[in-house]
Amino acid sequence: MKQNFQLMLDKTIGSITRDGTHPSLLLHACCAPCSSYVLEYLNKYFDITVFFYNPNITGKEEYERRSDEIKRLIKELPHERDIKLMFGKYDPESFFELSKGLELLPEGGERCFKCYRLRLSETANTALEGGFDFFTTTLSISPHKNAEKLNEIGAELAENTGVSYLFSDFKKRDGYKRSCELSAIYRLYRQDYCGCVWSERKKRR
Repeated sequence: MKQNFQLMLDKTIGSITRDGTHPSLLLHACCAPCSSYVLEYLNKYFDITVFFYNPNITGKEEYERRSDEIKRLIKELPHERDIKLMFGKYDPESFFELSKGLELLPEGGERCFKCYRLRLSETANTALEGGFDFFTTTLSISPHKNAEKLNEIGAELAENTGVSYLFSDFKKRDGYKRSCELSAIYRLYRQDYCGCVWSERKKRR
């Protein structure tokens, strides 16, 4: 039976609200548009550090454009609590290495799952090193991303590191719709592919 990750998130937030605490959250961010709603939603409950780690963005110009947009969003988006920003190492070779033999697979398959794991593993390890209470990712807001797989990987990494994973499916309750609205309000650059060379080639056909 499929888990309802939104209800799991509701339960965690309810516990936080009752306790009156603001746990620290390392939020992996894939881009500014996907981050917009997630930051608007979670900022009142957590002390958030955005972690921009995306070696799958295989074009340097594209990477820099997206990283600049996440900086601008954090600066311009109203927030109740301070939002910090961290950048992981930009290392597209790590993505190419995991893609070997999987280049021709369609989007949403094993190559993507390995990419999820690459980015979430780095997030979990960084959360452990930084003493964060929780970690999670904005990726589940996309209708093209597999929320069940993301949460499965997150749960496994939480068990390995001891850092709690914030279960979520941010596309629920019109989260994706709201991210589109916020993108328009802040005139955010909305890319039409995930970032990797394989998805870009598919878009350009």
